[in-house]
Amino acid sequence: MSVPLNPVVAEVTARIATRSAATRSAYLSRMAAAATPRPMRAGLGCSNLAHGFAACAGPDRLAVKGASVPGVAIVSAYNDMLSAHQPFLEFPAWIKDATRQAGGVAQFAGGVPAMCDGITQGRPGMELSLFSREVIAMATGVALAHDMFDGALLLGVCDKIVPGLLIGALAFGHLPTILVPAGPMASGLPNAEKARVRQAFAEGKASRDDLLAAESASYHSPGTCTFYGTANSNQLVVEVMGLHLPGASFIPPGTPLRRAVTEAAARRVVEITAQGDQYTPIAQVVDEKSVVNGVIALLATGGSTNHTLHLVAIAAAAGIQLTWDDFSDLSAAVPLLTRVYPNGTADINHFVAAGGVQLLISELLDAGLLHADVSTVAGPGLDRYRQEPVLDNGVLRWRDGLSQSGDLDVLRPFADPFAPDGGLRMLTGNLGRAVVKVSAVAAEHRVVEAPARVFTTQEAVVEAFRAGELDRDVVIVLRQQGPRANGMPELHGLTPSLSAVMSRGYRVALVTDGRMSGASGKIPAAIHCTPEAAAGGPIALIHDGDLVRLDAEAGRVDVLVDADVLAARLPVDAPPLDSEWTGTGRDLFAALRRSVGPADHGASVFGPAFPDLVPAS
Repeated sequence: MSVPLNPVVAEVTARIATRSAATRSAYLSRMAAAATPRPMRAGLGCSNLAHGFAACAGPDRLAVKGASVPGVAIVSAYNDMLSAHQPFLEFPAWIKDATRQAGGVAQFAGGVPAMCDGITQGRPGMELSLFSREVIAMATGVALAHDMFDGALLLGVCDKIVPGLLIGALAFGHLPTILVPAGPMASGLPNAEKARVRQAFAEGKASRDDLLAAESASYHSPGTCTFYGTANSNQLVVEVMGLHLPGASFIPPGTPLRRAVTEAAARRVVEITAQGDQYTPIAQVVDEKSVVNGVIALLATGGSTNHTLHLVAIAAAAGIQLTWDDFSDLSAAVPLLTRVYPNGTADINHFVAAGGVQLLISELLDAGLLHADVSTVAGPGLDRYRQEPVLDNGVLRWRDGLSQSGDLDVLRPFADPFAPDGGLRMLTGNLGRAVVKVSAVAAEHRVVEAPARVFTTQEAVVEAFRAGELDRDVVIVLRQQGPRANGMPELHGLTPSLSAVMSRGYRVALVTDGRMSGASGKIPAAIHCTPEAAAGGPIALIHDGDLVRLDAEAGRVDVLVDADVLAARLPVDAPPLDSEWTGTGRDLFAALRRSVGPADHGASVFGPAFPDLVPAS
């Protein structure tokens, strides 16, 4: 029986479609013009085609040369420094074999960079992290630009990597495209213990050896980190958007099931090329309904705040204009159904055991909170994503997932949520607009009014903490951290210090034009504040001692200074000059820093997400 769609979901989807009518229509027209019923490489000249198969051997050489079977591009973020991406080493060989069996031919079209935010956290390299999304998108475009391919498999997991792959692939929206994950590592040190050791180290109560032992027990083997940060938010969101095969997100690496589902993705992408009878280009999968489904999945799980940037940018790449107001209105209608660290103590493997993505989708579909009538890479309709893959005597099949949660402390039904609304809230006020993640913040800490202490570097905040200067009720204002200032680095390295201040009985909050990432925790943090300080935003006008009020319940962030006084002020500090923003490759990214858009438009360099946005001079 069909379930009526929630009226808020229906209204938000309709207004997105109306707002996006011109840009979406233009995008779809471009993609339709690029499609062809015969293999793309059949249109190449002889010299062009000869270059395309010069390095091939055996049946692949004949298949590429013959230009009669579908060609599949493999675009991979493999490297063996990142635990989440190291398993991709083996995937191309599996994919090539499976593609041959399905009547196609696969080639490794290109690699994309994949930096680790865990390694660069608090380091100068983190200032390149957000911009790496654009580099990955462009590298994906380079890989697909050869007119050799009729479909694509994108191998990526973490942070900026999946959004970058998607943005790049959407520029080739006429191609069917499936995202292929690698899966999480096994559970290690419990997250609560890891957080305890981090805070103890920040307070000088644990040694570096103690901290390193805890961290290495947490991040200990190939696979994705198991907390519910941006990497695992990526996987969950894109599966609910229909861009993975059902149940693909969280199968551990190094298992027969991981290989079987990867090979199934290779066979499936051949089936949905224009040369078959199930043509499903990515431009058709990523539409207004699937974007809304992705936002709802994020909200229902208290996922990474980074996706208030990434989903806006991904949608824009498909001609869809998604706004923070859409997030805010959907958040009010979507209950919080999961508690996975940092929103609880469980990790992603516990979430899977409790029912995982399949049960989450079932609960949201049955509540009318997801669009069921969508295109997916697995076929029409989201109902098929209620199923999970299994190996039955070595044969891959899909079966119905759990109908009830295996652990109500981790995953709850719609009728008994952890909270009545989503884990993300949008803030407005005389400081502009910002995002706050409240799913991990206790109710008594969601409203903070205290004198400001203003900083322009993370290091200065930590130094003030160590000197005891923050042992009071305080709102930390950390500015010049936006995309135009220094690339908008993640700041969650501040969490242990600020958590220690909170544990001493003080009221503490953070207001910043930077990011806090998917690992943000119990400190109320107004992040992505826009306009940013470097663009003349009002956050640049706050003085030490000004009262600042962050009210996550009312959705407000304000400096409590008379309007005429605030208007008379000049910015206190300035972003670094290009000549100062150097080292660790930062000078190579100066052009991106100069051209990046604001946070609420995706912090993208690919032009405005909205036609009426006037770029800053």
